[in-house]
This record gives sequence, structure tokens and C-alpha cells, in this order.
Amino acid sequence: MNAQQLVDERGELWLALAPLWLDKEPGERGYAHMVAVIEAHEMTLQELEWMFRLEMAPVMSRHQMSVASEWRKFDDRKLMQQLVTHNIKLTGWRRKSWALFSGLTTMMVRHRWNELMGRVMVARGELPH
Repeated sequence: MNAQQLVDERGELWLALAPLWLDKEPGERGYAHMVAVIEAHEMTLQELEWMFRLEMAPVMSRHQMSVASEWRKFDDRKLMQQLVTHNIKLTGWRRKSWALFSGLTTMMVRHRWNELMGRVMVARGELPH
């Protein structure tokens, strides 16, 4: 997949979910926006989980660990470039490595992700497990 395809297929979703990694908890409006964008992309919960773990967390966790990072907002253009670059390279051993370490890259925002997935399930009329 080329860069433009990634932006077209995932860009809106990545930018909508990026606030999960900011220093403050998303509010009701933030979660509602994320749910709406997720629903527009028609992904299964399993597809969303892998997108979260492999496509986003490796890039976003680096922002979280950076002392110099701005934690109130992201530069959307720069963030999109980083996500696209990461995902173009996400094949073979890189994909397997990120899958192996995804627990570490997601642990600081897992509670927010679980909250979001619960809201997605409610929006879809599914009962959370």
C-alpha cells in the first residue's frame, strides 16, 4: 500500500484515535467523535484491536515517552507522516516484532482503549464481554 492509500483509508481514523495518547482523559465529546469515526470505517473489533496495536501504538508510544513532546495536542501533519512511514514499513519481521511487543506499547492507554471499545459495542448493540 502506498502513502496516499494509507492516508485515504486510515488517516481520519488515526487522527480521531490519537487523543487516546494525550495527557488528559478524553471527554464525552471526544469519545463520541471516536465512536462515530470508527463506525464510519466499518471495522470489526478484532480489526480495530490490531490497528491499535500495530499501526498506531508503536508511533504513539514514542510520543508518550518523549520528554520534549507536547501532550496537549498533536501536529496532525507531522503525526500523519510518522504513521504513514511506520505503516509502509510494517511488513514481515517488523510486523511480528510489533505484535510481540504490543502489550508494552499499549499498556499506558489500554484503559482508554477498553473504554472506547465498550462504547463501540454499545453503539453496535453488542453486549460488552
